[in-house]
Amino acid sequence: MKALAPKLYVINSISELMRRLGLPKPLHPLIALVNYEKSAVSLADAGSSFSIDFYKISFKLNFKGQVKYGQGYYDFEEGGLAFLAPNQVVTMSGEERSYDGYTLYFHRDFIRNYPLGKAISRYGFFSYGVSEALFLADKEKQIISLLFDTIANELAGSIDQFSQDVLVSQIELLLTYSNRFYNRQFITRKVVYTDLIAKMDAYLAARLDTEQASLTGLPSVKELSDYLSLSPRYLTDMLKSLTGQSTQQYIHNRLIEKAKDSLSTSNLTVAEIAYMLGFEHPQSFNKLFKQKTKISPVEFRQSFA
Repeated sequence: MKALAPKLYVINSISELMRRLGLPKPLHPLIALVNYEKSAVSLADAGSSFSIDFYKISFKLNFKGQVKYGQGYYDFEEGGLAFLAPNQVVTMSGEERSYDGYTLYFHRDFIRNYPLGKAISRYGFFSYGVSEALFLADKEKQIISLLFDTIANELAGSIDQFSQDVLVSQIELLLTYSNRFYNRQFITRKVVYTDLIAKMDAYLAARLDTEQASLTGLPSVKELSDYLSLSPRYLTDMLKSLTGQSTQQYIHNRLIEKAKDSLSTSNLTVAEIAYMLGFEHPQSFNKLFKQKTKISPVEFRQSFA
C-alpha cells in the first residue's frame, strides 16, 4: 500500500494557526507570542506541514537536541534562536520536548507601515537554512528572555494607540540584538569558519584549474553554498563578517587572481582566458577585470613585457 503524503496546511492568519495548534486566541490579530510553559500545543496534526504567511521566531531556553524546523532540523546547543520568513514550510514535530521556550509570530502587515517593514530584508537570518540557528551564551539568553517577557507584557496590556508602535520597536530591538549575536557567533567560531573558507578556496582553485569552468560557466553563489552545505545568505553573512566581502565579491576576486596568473604566465589570448574561466563573452571579463584592477587585461599583460 502506498504511504499517504503528509498534509500541507496553508495558514494565512495567526488566529487560524492558533486554532489549528489548540492554543488560545491571539491578543492581537497580527502578532502572537506563545509561552510553552503556559500553553500546551495540540499534537493532533503532528507530522503535517504548515505554510505560514508570517514571520516566526523560536527561542529555546534550555533545550538541547534537534528540532524539526522549516524543511530540516536545527541542532540547538543549550538553547538558541531560529527564524523563518513568511511562506516557508514548517513540519510539526510530534515530540512534546520540542515545544520549549517561546515562539513569536508576526504578520507582514503588522510592520508594513513602519521603517522595519522595508528594513527587515536586511536581517539575513530569516533566509538561513537548517543547522544555522543562533546559539546563545548565558548572558545573551538573559537579554533575549527579557525582550520576550517585555513583548509578552505589552501584549497582555490593553491595546491603545501606542501599542503597535511599542511592539514594532520591541521586535526591531530583538532583531538588532540577534544580528549582533550572530556576528559574535561568526567571530567566536572563527576557527570552524576559517576551515570552511579554506575548503571553499580549494574548491574554487580546482574548479578554475580545469576545463570545467569553460564547460559549465562561472562559479555561482548557490554552487558554493550547496558544496559547503550552507544557505546562500548565511555564507554571504559569514564571509562579510570575516573577510568584508560578499560571496559574489569573493568569487570575483578569485577569478581575477586566476586571470592575472594566466595573463602573466601564458600566451593565451584575452578571449581564450575569458572562456577558460567560464565567461560567455570576453567583454564581460574585460569589464569585471577593469572594475577590479582599474586597468584592462591587455594593459595588465603589457606591464609584464
